[in-house]
Amino acid sequence: MTDLIPPHFPQASHLFRIRAHVEGDSRFLALLAGGSILHGGFDDWSDLDLVLVVRDDAYDMVMATRREFAAGCGDLLSAFTGEHVGEPRLLICLFGPDVIHVDLKFVTGDALDAMVERPVVIWSRDPQINERVTNADVSWPDMPPDWFEERIWTWLHYGATKLARGELFEAIALLDMIREKVLAPMIHTAEGRPQRGLRRLEQHVSPLTQKLAATLAAHDREDVRRALLASMELYTQLRPDDLIHSPAEAAVRAFLKTHCP
Repeated sequence: MTDLIPPHFPQASHLFRIRAHVEGDSRFLALLAGGSILHGGFDDWSDLDLVLVVRDDAYDMVMATRREFAAGCGDLLSAFTGEHVGEPRLLICLFGPDVIHVDLKFVTGDALDAMVERPVVIWSRDPQINERVTNADVSWPDMPPDWFEERIWTWLHYGATKLARGELFEAIALLDMIREKVLAPMIHTAEGRPQRGLRRLEQHVSPLTQKLAATLAAHDREDVRRALLASMELYTQLRPDDLIHSPAEAAVRAFLKTHCP
């Protein structure tokens, strides 16, 4: 594992303990890793993104006792499931004493046939796991341009209504969501990378990321209005020229001009 995480990183000892715990439990077939270990940039602040492959006949039992299993991997400070990110198979953990974030995703072998990234096999009880990972259908879930166009104007209208009502915190939260779900992924696309959210975007300094900073807003009515307009203009710069525009665009622009002067 030292070629995955250098031993001076605090996560290395946690990964070693988790691997030993998985190996000692016959319900598990393999331990895989993704995230920063695959994409580069692993540092002292990185999470451990781990996939635990479970025998089919043991899966229900493992899912029912995930917290107990995690507690056996080290000094478990906190653990909760990942429904809020649309992944109920996920157990999100904090381990002490140095406070390391570890994501444990519990899957059966059939989940290895189609994945969004090709994980590295840290340990396997079954040699077919390596072959299955190698031959998996890997496809990153980039959204097409019309996905953004269908949503952005409704979301911008929502922000404008909250601004008009004086709900600045809600309007600011909406701007945060637009940056994460629309503008950051489209910036990645424009610059030739797979779509992602805001994480590590500062590492890609460009005119587009500088324009993204203009979509941040203070708790001030005029500043929120300015940020809404900046979000709108950055989006229209990022969308393809040949994209069919939503009829909502003109209506939302007029709404903002009329109700949020």
